[in-house]
Order: sequence, then structure tokens, then C-alpha cells
Amino acid sequence: MSQDKSEARARHWVKTRNLTYVVLVLWFIFSFVVHWFAKGLNEMNFMGFPLGYYMAAQGSLIVFVVIIFVQNWLQDRIDDECGFGEN
Repeated sequence: MSQDKSEARARHWVKTRNLTYVVLVLWFIFSFVVHWFAKGLNEMNFMGFPLGYYMAAQGSLIVFVVIIFVQNWLQDRIDDECGFGEN
């Protein structure tokens, strides 16, 4: 394996790993942290529902879907930047 290819793989792995860490932190926040503060969030309303209830019922699910699409888009950019995208 050439030196350039080895460096590209290492750069690709670092960027992919960092993206994965960010996604896991966001997933943790919207899975647990938001729900831990549901009582405080319920003091605010969103579309007529207490915000804590809304985040538990729908808000977190919407955020998860958005995270999936953004992660996929960013990973494609990382792949292309490092030369591992489609030709």
C-alpha cells in the first residue's frame, strides 16, 4: 500500500470516528438528557402540548431522523474528500 493511500485511510478514519462521536453525543442528549428535564420542559408549550411530552412523543424521533440524514450526508462528504466515494 502506498504512503498516500495509507495517509488517506488514516485521515478518513479520524474524520469518521469524530463524526461518530458527535452523533452518539447528540443521540444520548435527545434520548436521555431531554427526558430527564421533562418536568421543567413541561412549563413551556409547543403546538398546544407541554414541551416535555412533545419531545418524548415526537420531538426526539424527528431529531433522530434528521441526525441520520445529516450523518449520511457528512459521511459521504468525508468519503469523497478522502477518495473513497463513488467514481
